[in-house]
Amino acid sequence: MTTFPDVSGSTDLLGARRSAVSAARKPGSGSGSDFAALSRRITDAGLLKRRPGYYVVRIGLVVALFAGGWGAFFALGDTWRQLAVAAFLAFVFGQIALMAHDLAHRQVFRRRRPSEMAGRLFGNLGVGMSYGWWMNKHTRHHANPNHEELDPDVAPDILVWSTGQARASSGVARLIGGHQAPLFFPLLALEGFNLHVSSLRALRSPSMKSRALEGALLLLHIAGLLTALFLVLSPGKALAFLAVNQCLFGIYLGCTFAPNHKGMPTFTGAERPDFLRRQVLTSRNVRGGPLTDVLLGGLNYQIEHHLFPSMPTVHLRRAQVIVRAYCAEIGVPYHETGLIQSYREALAHLHRVGEPIRQQRRTR
Repeated sequence: MTTFPDVSGSTDLLGARRSAVSAARKPGSGSGSDFAALSRRITDAGLLKRRPGYYVVRIGLVVALFAGGWGAFFALGDTWRQLAVAAFLAFVFGQIALMAHDLAHRQVFRRRRPSEMAGRLFGNLGVGMSYGWWMNKHTRHHANPNHEELDPDVAPDILVWSTGQARASSGVARLIGGHQAPLFFPLLALEGFNLHVSSLRALRSPSMKSRALEGALLLLHIAGLLTALFLVLSPGKALAFLAVNQCLFGIYLGCTFAPNHKGMPTFTGAERPDFLRRQVLTSRNVRGGPLTDVLLGGLNYQIEHHLFPSMPTVHLRRAQVIVRAYCAEIGVPYHETGLIQSYREALAHLHRVGEPIRQQRRTR
């Protein structure tokens, strides 16, 4: 079944989404050719071409910020002012992770090998996140966004994403599921630590390629970070720096991904609309200017990114004009909102799907 959350308060929009999914199921509806027609328009506009100059500048700026942050760290010495550096480096780590995301999608290099090499440098060594583990997880997400059985990003782990998951929940998910909305942002503070733990656990999987290299780079990141902290700072300040840095890194990274799909329609079972509708109906764009583009790393154009994952980030804004007009032309709902409203919609959805847990507690 399809779950259509109340993300907009508009029954017209929800009805349009239902109609779009229904049309995608009908044989001979022509929906299978819709993406091909859109792809031709995007290709003709030159938006799938690589932009090496853009990425040279972007990578250079990220590396400069990283070097500047650590330069300030060693220059300041043993002082509580280092907490400001910890916050700054949390932002830089987030930018490095976003750069690893672009590399994983081959937006920078066309070939796999240089993409993997650079991705491991930015992901494993730069922020302590396994490139191989994340790549496997993210590929499955892109193939089936918001599908409860196929998308690992909506698997019921700590949080539940549908009322069905709430009814079947157990353990931690059941414990906090009824109040997961107010706990969402506090839980993001743990996401940085979770990335490290999940990355190290993934090394045990024999299916992961280049496990030795991945593990060596992860351990080098961890060892280098801890050595720097405890070499320059007293133990108390070092632990405070680590906590501030990793908690803010987790919150920042979580805030770049939370607006993308949370609170949008979910699918279960054999329900699987055509590619274009599967990507558009489950994704949310975030309005904003150049600052929003930088802070969210282009993920604010989530619809366009899901339709064309290898498109360079710098082209997404231009692609949006084409994709939005095309969706209106073929009658596919295109959801876009402001950043704060996107969080409101995600939190409202988390609160709503937790109702079965709250109801069960009230009837005990």
